[in-house]
Amino acid sequence: MTLLVLGLILFLGSHLLPTAPPLRLNLVGQLGERRYKGLFALVSFLGLALIIAGFALSGDTGRLFAPWPAAIAIAPYAMVVSFILFAAANMRTHIRQTLRHPMLLGLMIWSLVHLLANGDRKGTVLFAAFFVYAVVDLASAVHRGATKSFVPTAKHDVIAIVAGTLIALLVMTFHRTLFGVAVVPFGR
Repeated sequence: MTLLVLGLILFLGSHLLPTAPPLRLNLVGQLGERRYKGLFALVSFLGLALIIAGFALSGDTGRLFAPWPAAIAIAPYAMVVSFILFAAANMRTHIRQTLRHPMLLGLMIWSLVHLLANGDRKGTVLFAAFFVYAVVDLASAVHRGATKSFVPTAKHDVIAIVAGTLIALLVMTFHRTLFGVAVVPFGR
């Protein structure tokens, strides 16, 4: 569990830097833009690797609460929505223009549904951390007015919906192979 927590601190901590603009600007000023981005990428990658290893190696699967049947039932549909939001976040979509921060909203849906559908200790730590991160980052982004202006196109909406749906279906299909738990009847 220690590796998992350390990974979450590194990964989510580095991703919270934009919520503290003076700290981020100070680091960019000291390191330069390129070194800052390189260090950010390195810390993020290390954090992600520790999250994956820590989750896989943690034997701490004790139950904190019973999984919510409603969360399990809606999970496949919620994941499709999440992956569509993830895809829409970096394209000139009407979805992004309307929601402003679709990636954070998708992350909130993904993490909350997984949190409620699991109930084990290591899953609770993982998914609660991502949920709290998404809430904090969303509140900060809204407060800072962190949005970019662009002209949306229907083509990008179609791409986001199709790509998000296909990736969600692929992840659900191979969820057992990737994560050890079958989540849909057609899963492997």
